[in-house]
Amino acid sequence: MLQTTKGIVIHHFKYAEKSVIAKVYTQKYGLQSYLLNGVRNQKSKNKAAYLQPLSLVEINAYHKEQKGLQKVKSIQLDIPFNSIPFNINKSSIAFFVAEILYKSIKEEESNTKLFDFLYSAIQVLDLKESNYNDFHLLFLAHFAKHLGFYPQMAGTTEISSFHFDLQEGCFTNLQPHHNAFIAPPLSTLFYRVFGTNFDATENLTLNTKQRKLLLNAFLDYYSLHLSNFGNLKTLDILEEVLN
Repeated sequence: MLQTTKGIVIHHFKYAEKSVIAKVYTQKYGLQSYLLNGVRNQKSKNKAAYLQPLSLVEINAYHKEQKGLQKVKSIQLDIPFNSIPFNINKSSIAFFVAEILYKSIKEEESNTKLFDFLYSAIQVLDLKESNYNDFHLLFLAHFAKHLGFYPQMAGTTEISSFHFDLQEGCFTNLQPHHNAFIAPPLSTLFYRVFGTNFDATENLTLNTKQRKLLLNAFLDYYSLHLSNFGNLKTLDILEEVLN
């Protein structure tokens, strides 16, 4: 049946001579694999430019009730980007976030709250004119809420002595009896990131070293709570660009 849905492009790869298969997180159907025939043909209406990481698209496709490869009739940009493709810092962040989504999202059912969060966050990255180099850290923090391992935030301002237990996903005044934890003062910054919204990135004021340590801490946290999460191909490029 021919259906139309909004979607977020996560990944695509070549298929046959002139076609591609695209992984798209959709509003109506969750994660789907779409076959776009002739997309690498210059005369095709299905432009390859629509398949850049995190592109916000509208897809008209023949959806089968059984899971599998869905055939696209047409694809177009729902909200064209203003800056992500033209800003190397933002585009590096976009590639990184897309890989995080590729490794994290497996569900093939609609999840409106997750879709709305992603759709909104991507637009924030595109429209933000300054203080966006910490976007990926805030994204990892708030995305954890939708994945089910957002930490319980302590109701106190006395955070300077907090440790963060990576296994249990909680801040604690006591050092855990294992090695999977973050100690002060990095744990204090970790706490601050979780408590910062996308519209308040200027409040973080992180330096290059802190940003790298926090990113490694977040990736350790994700690796403990998600299976097959390691070996991010975009990590080196992201760190090189932001440094």
